Amino acid sequence: YNLFLISNIAFFHFFLVIGQPAKSKRPKEPGENKIKPINKKVKPKPPKMRERESADSSLKSQSILTQVMDKGHFQKLAATLSLSAGQSIELRCKGSNVTWNYPSYLDTFKDSRLSIKQLDRYGQLILANSTAADTGEYSCWLQLCNGNKCRKDETKTGSTYIFFTDKEELFVPTPSYFEIVYLNPDKPAVIPCRVTTPSAKVTLHREFPAEEIETDGTDIIYDVKKGFVYQHPTSDHKGIVYCKAESQGAPQISIKYHLLYVEVPKGPPSTTIAASSNRAEVSDSVHVICTVLGEPDVDVNFRWQYPGQESERPAIIQNFWRLINRGTGHTTRISKSILLIEDFEARDAGNYICIAQNLQGETTVATRVELN
Repeated sequence: YNLFLISNIAFFHFFLVIGQPAKSKRPKEPGENKIKPINKKVKPKPPKMRERESADSSLKSQSILTQVMDKGHFQKLAATLSLSAGQSIELRCKGSNVTWNYPSYLDTFKDSRLSIKQLDRYGQLILANSTAADTGEYSCWLQLCNGNKCRKDETKTGSTYIFFTDKEELFVPTPSYFEIVYLNPDKPAVIPCRVTTPSAKVTLHREFPAEEIETDGTDIIYDVKKGFVYQHPTSDHKGIVYCKAESQGAPQISIKYHLLYVEVPKGPPSTTIAASSNRAEVSDSVHVICTVLGEPDVDVNFRWQYPGQESERPAIIQNFWRLINRGTGHTTRISKSILLIEDFEARDAGNYICIAQNLQGETTVATRVELN
């Protein structure tokens, strides 16, 4: 019996260890032995930085500005747009607080053809019955405000340059027939003969001696949105010039531009003061002159302080300016303020102070007038 029991146990153990059916094996997939992260999402690789930046910049400049087309369709605007003069256009900018920029003359003349509205979700600009003179930059941006302080949101802007083409007006019309362009040695100068047709061929010409001025693409270039640009103006460039444009028809001539060379140090006004006489008799007429030499295109403001001012002593003040040629082709603006005291009295004796101010600062000068 014992022998029988032992043999049965051995047989049962053999069945468990050896006789158990083997599990079927499948071939391993390539890389299956590698450790794999659990529940980890694989992020797509971002584009290269340069590509992403260029894409972002183009989106940023055109992201919120659209043109309203027929039947309620919208179109994002490219850097430039050409329309025929006479057409109307509606632009929209997304945002609840939008600011617009457009050719300044539309504001100067308070043109009724222009309508700007701010609605709940966008700003709207409508220009009706367009003309060649409306050619220019149209842009918008979102304003970020905190109380009364607002700033431009640089990430939400849009702009486009619109050509309103007119075969009778190849050049964008201007209110004058003659313009002065100042040539500063430290900054580019622009002859603003812009065209309404971007494909027009435009050349620059000198009036005397009569000749075409070569645009080499380096020192003198043509920008269809600005005109001819002198990158490094010199005194050799001064004179009277004009532009000529051709586009499927007879050539047209622009207005004339007088180029004046300027070489005046930047800074507060260079000011002098002088009286007609520093000693005056009773009942004399005395005038005090305050003079500033400066850049031709920089305005100067004058203020006076004089002895009879507090007692409201009558005084006549006249301001004027003119351009002068200082030789070697240099042009300067001379600005003057004249204070006139008639019937000089004892209370008029004392210090006459002139304060001249420009964008760079102010200068104070004084002279004294005594009673004889």
